[in-house]
This record gives sequence, structure tokens and C-alpha cells, in this order.
Amino acid sequence: MVSKTVTIKNEQGLHMRLAKEMAKFSSDIQIVLADKKINAKSVMNIMAACIKGGTEITFECNGEDEQTACDKAVELVESGFGE
Repeated sequence: MVSKTVTIKNEQGLHMRLAKEMAKFSSDIQIVLADKKINAKSVMNIMAACIKGGTEITFECNGEDEQTACDKAVELVESGFGE
């Protein structure tokens, strides 16, 4: 398992585009927010979490492509999802 903590830079918060990108990986990808774990591949779970800009989250990735998945998740957040 690999993990990385990042701060959401996009003003709108955690973007639903994350789920689309994370679905490309075979690893289990979780967003850890306080004591909650959210499936990063689920648009509905991401929307329900209401993660706003400025919030610190941790990605936990576990599986055969875990490092690549974690790197991509961090890249998306740090780029503000290209917006």
C-alpha cells in the first residue's frame, strides 16, 4: 500500500473527474478524510463527501498499479484538475 496526503487546490473542491481517472486502475483507491474512507472510483461517493477546496485528504492505494494510481491522483489534485 502507498499513500500520499495533499490539499485540494480547486476552489470547487474534489472534482468528479477523479473517479473517471481512478477507474482506469486495478488498485483499490481510497480517499481518507478524517475518520472516513471514500471509494475514489465512485462519483456518487465523491459527491456525497462534499470535499471543498483547501481540505487536506490522503489517497491510499493498494494493488498491482498502486504507485501509478497514487501518482495520478496526486497529479490531478495538485493541477486543480486542469482548471
